[in-house]
Amino acid sequence: MEKKDSFLKGALILAAAGFVVKVLGAMYRIPLARLIKDEGMGLYQMAYPIYLILLSISTAGLPTAISKMVSEDVTLGRFKNAYRIFIVSMAVLAGVGICLTLILAFGAEWLAVEVYKNPKAFYPIISIAPAIFFVSIMSCFRGFFQGLQDMTPSAISQIVEQIGRVVAVFILADLLLPYGVEYAAAGAAFGPVVGAVAGLIVLIMVYYNRKRSLIKKVHLDESGNLEGFAHIINRLFWFAVPITLGGLISPIMSMADAAIVSSRLQDAGFSVKRATELFGQLTGMAVPLINLPVVVTTALSASLVPAISEAVVLKNRSMVAERAETGMRMSVIFGLPSAVGMYVLAKPITVLLYNNAEAGLSLEILSWGVIFLALTQTTTGILQGIGKTMIPVKNMLIGAAIKISINYFLTGIPSINIKGAALGTVVGYLVPSILNYMAVVSWTGLGIDLNYMVFKPAFAAGLMGASVYLAHGKFMAFGITQNKATILAIALGAAIYAVALIAFGGIKKKDLELLPGGQRLVMLLSKFGVFRG
Repeated sequence: MEKKDSFLKGALILAAAGFVVKVLGAMYRIPLARLIKDEGMGLYQMAYPIYLILLSISTAGLPTAISKMVSEDVTLGRFKNAYRIFIVSMAVLAGVGICLTLILAFGAEWLAVEVYKNPKAFYPIISIAPAIFFVSIMSCFRGFFQGLQDMTPSAISQIVEQIGRVVAVFILADLLLPYGVEYAAAGAAFGPVVGAVAGLIVLIMVYYNRKRSLIKKVHLDESGNLEGFAHIINRLFWFAVPITLGGLISPIMSMADAAIVSSRLQDAGFSVKRATELFGQLTGMAVPLINLPVVVTTALSASLVPAISEAVVLKNRSMVAERAETGMRMSVIFGLPSAVGMYVLAKPITVLLYNNAEAGLSLEILSWGVIFLALTQTTTGILQGIGKTMIPVKNMLIGAAIKISINYFLTGIPSINIKGAALGTVVGYLVPSILNYMAVVSWTGLGIDLNYMVFKPAFAAGLMGASVYLAHGKFMAFGITQNKATILAIALGAAIYAVALIAFGGIKKKDLELLPGGQRLVMLLSKFGVFRG
């Protein structure tokens, strides 16, 4: 129980930080969308996927590899080698980061003119380039601390990074807007640079604050088993390359969306400006909303890799299966109600946040991708933890190929237009989630209780959805404004889901005890006869 506590505690720390980061991210996009409008968001979203592609090359796989390798050495008491891995990794990531920053900076004009057919995209692309270097260095520190199963430094730096980003986005976008929407988008794109520098400074401060205790453990290590630099680099890339390939798939698909969706919308009869607006609604308004609930599974995935790696090193098969089951179950518990809630309140939510009911058309379809995205992330972390890194890559590629096909054919149909791209995204997450799940069961011997893991949470989510739909209408019938009715309906839905989940046995006593303040909650609920025995 102690190890499971540690694993979930780390995940909860990252989840809490990730929730704050996602909320800030969603909040800044709301006034930003109103400030630079649909076209500005479209230009911003043209730069962002390219940045994510190059960022994934430097940060998607290597930090996870660092986390896994450090975790394995620490488990075996090899602190000296763990620290050496960190030093070598820092040099590797610094080199990769600066090279990719220069590639994006010098290729900005070609990407804007030749790929997007929109010269205005040059400005946000060139603005965001320096962030790659700073995030690369930052990710090395995060991978090292996560390998020590200390998630607090990563959590703090994430929050500081996002605050720095948000502040810079508003100041720069507002200052540059009078010069044109492309310059405002460029100002917003420079936000990640400021945020990355702020987050890196925090991690450096934490590192130097804890360096003495780290060095002490290194000096006390008498194992004498030190790897050569070349061997460490070889191990890093051997493990990191498959993860990096998997991490590249999503941003490459986003970049493909920017090119394919906009082009196909124009083929369907929409103007360049209108196509950019619709693309901005999908990727700049709806997609950030579905990414908000999966902050929990993103944290679970990051925490699962070192936790399951530890269990594998200890050759504890039951621990591997237990942690895998916990991760997948939490994905369903958080993903299902989010999907149902956003589907039921799609248009009211986009009106509340963006004053844009049209964006709700994309969110209505895209909402169902939440549960599949959550499962894909969690199962990917499980498979990476047991060393099967290529399996999720292959599964993501299959999903991506299907997504591209759906996007191309459906988006070009005038009556479907942007909704086709939203559906393609949902299917693109559905396919790898199913394939990953099958692989996890096969490689871990995990036994799944569908009634406990799926059916009971689904029933609670369905009850919540019906209640929210009826309540929203009733609130408005009583004269409450739509935005206030939406907020009340969301709060009511969360309460109904929590009560229904506990009442129907979708979450157990041992699950609640692992949450912060969970033991007190269990004691309170036990007084009402909710938990017995």
